[in-house]
Amino acid sequence: MAPPERKSILLSFEKPLVELEARIDQIRDLAEENDVDVSAQLRQLEARATHLRQEIFSNLTPAQRLQVARHPRRPSTLDYIQAITDEWIELHGDRGSGKDDPALVGGVARLDGRPVVILGHQKGRDTKDNVARNFGMASPGGYRKAMRLMRHADRFSMPIITFIDTPGAYPGYEAEEMGQGEAIAYNLREMFGLSVPIVCTIIGEGGSGGALGIGVGDRLMMFEHSVYTVASPEACAAILWKDAARSGEAAEALKITSWDLKQLGLLDVLLNEPVGGAHAHPIEAADSLKQALIEQLTELSQLTPAARQQLRYQKYRQIGVFAEAA
Repeated sequence: MAPPERKSILLSFEKPLVELEARIDQIRDLAEENDVDVSAQLRQLEARATHLRQEIFSNLTPAQRLQVARHPRRPSTLDYIQAITDEWIELHGDRGSGKDDPALVGGVARLDGRPVVILGHQKGRDTKDNVARNFGMASPGGYRKAMRLMRHADRFSMPIITFIDTPGAYPGYEAEEMGQGEAIAYNLREMFGLSVPIVCTIIGEGGSGGALGIGVGDRLMMFEHSVYTVASPEACAAILWKDAARSGEAAEALKITSWDLKQLGLLDVLLNEPVGGAHAHPIEAADSLKQALIEQLTELSQLTPAARQQLRYQKYRQIGVFAEAA
């Protein structure tokens, strides 16, 4: 029995492209039924579809990029781990609460033959999976598990790779009771003192303190259609204007895109995505990520631990520096 066909998920701005591709398929089917050669016309339409796809994805607004970053088919932490590593052993638990947070996964792996520790937020593919993963919103136990794994990496001189993809840390009563703010703040402080190379990559949505809890590193990389923000545009609009419908306006003002962050000096490496987004061509996106990680780790490994720590400190001290006009 053939596997069920995966239903495509259409974003609002993709409608003209989908209509054109449906027209191409219709013409191809009619030509085959009537044994008519329309290859020249099909090539012309396919070229037009390629141009339209490039035009759409090269001119996305911040709100549209947010849609792409939240796409249910966008590759997740575990997807990238399976695609780029030679070996992978997932580790569980924070050795404190007696629980394991499925919203933040981590373990040991080999990347191009090099032992590394990889950890990151993990969203679900459907509603049931998202509920099980708490929509990628980690609890205090998740951040304490992350720090346990990072200390393990530091003890055995293994570089640390983090993948960020969360709307924010879990804001529930239980999380606050268990010390959510303290867990994130502790990670921020301790990551500055780790002696091994740390490369952080925003693969989807980097939201608020939930992203920062595993986001202090020597290099910050970001996929082209990912976003990084102090608060979601919906939350920002609700706070500022008491109207979540103005989230598009908030997205523009927050400067959440990779291009904005590169211009502001927060981003070290901008990873271009295949035309149509990482969800359309996940293998190509994974290859690009793997190559960038290898390059960054090779460069960072040539520095002494003290030099890396000093550069890490200076990197974050320079964030937010500005000059006032006379």
